[in-house]
Amino acid sequence: MDYFLLGIGIILIIAGLLGCILPIIPGPPLSFLGILVLHFTKFADYTTNFLLLLAFIAIVVTVLDYIVPIWGTKRFGGTKAGMWGATIGMIVGMIFLGPLGLILGPLVGAIIGESIQGANNKDAFRAGLGAFIGFLTGVGLKLAASIYITWHFIKGVF
Repeated sequence: MDYFLLGIGIILIIAGLLGCILPIIPGPPLSFLGILVLHFTKFADYTTNFLLLLAFIAIVVTVLDYIVPIWGTKRFGGTKAGMWGATIGMIVGMIFLGPLGLILGPLVGAIIGESIQGANNKDAFRAGLGAFIGFLTGVGLKLAASIYITWHFIKGVF
């Protein structure tokens, strides 16, 4: 049973890392579930406080992932059209351009969204840049949290 749970934990950890980059998958919560599954095996025995800390980190980073891109877009003068454009651009970019689309999609999408809303080119580009910076910040936070959890997972197994 321990090896079955270890396998489930590994799948959750990998899905958590992928979820840091892919928009719909909740990366840090999946990473946390991976380490929680490992806790119930013979491989690791984490303290309750440590698990609560990791849960807190996963929740905070997940919430921030929704707030930071909005903050970035607004900070750079964007509107809801720019935020929607960034989200749609990220999804469309990922489908058609793969990893490159994850980087360029939010930028181009926010520019298009702001342009449709009636912003001039300079303001649209500025809002797109804010969405792009916000998106990258969110991804960075999620990756940092999931890598930290993954490190403890690997440390627990070995």
